[in-house]
Amino acid sequence: IFLVPTVMAFYFALTRWTLFDSEFVGLDNFRDFFAEQNLRVGFRNTIVYAVVTSGLKVVLGLLLGVLLTSRLRLRGFLRAVVFFPVLVTTVAVGITFSVLLKPDTGLVDKALGVVGISGPDWLGDATTALLSVALVDVWKGVGLATVIYIAGIMSIPRDYYQAVEVDGGGAWHRFRHVTLPLSWPATYSVIILSFIGGLR
Repeated sequence: IFLVPTVMAFYFALTRWTLFDSEFVGLDNFRDFFAEQNLRVGFRNTIVYAVVTSGLKVVLGLLLGVLLTSRLRLRGFLRAVVFFPVLVTTVAVGITFSVLLKPDTGLVDKALGVVGISGPDWLGDATTALLSVALVDVWKGVGLATVIYIAGIMSIPRDYYQAVEVDGGGAWHRFRHVTLPLSWPATYSVIILSFIGGLR
């Protein structure tokens, strides 16, 4: 299951082949690949996409994690709402947002039109397409980041928070000196998972 496809992949990488025959060409395929003009643009866009999505998932996931571990009355409901996009299939998200971001007739452009703003072609313009797709990916994936942060924050012993309160610290001090440093394992996990997903 693993070895045969791996060997075949190396074989096909060194050949020029059709369905019925193949010709050994050595490293010519790799030379053609690295000589491709759009390769640099593709690499740059992939790195930008991975960095933007990872950064936003870390920041939003941490903020939502802190919010959803506080003493909110609707905490359980809000956790379900935040996690819901993770359960939606990628195809459904793609179709939904392609309709929402459609120029002139999409809900986003209509909402902007109410306040007198003319929206761009979100998915058709080269200057906005990458960011639009990245934001949709963040919307879909921030729920998983939030769950990881919730688990990390809830594993922090309450003694640390009580010590900050005894010393006269407020909410900001609890976040700055306890939650932020002790949630680094969760942050590492979110960064790795998000960055791998972004590069993929």
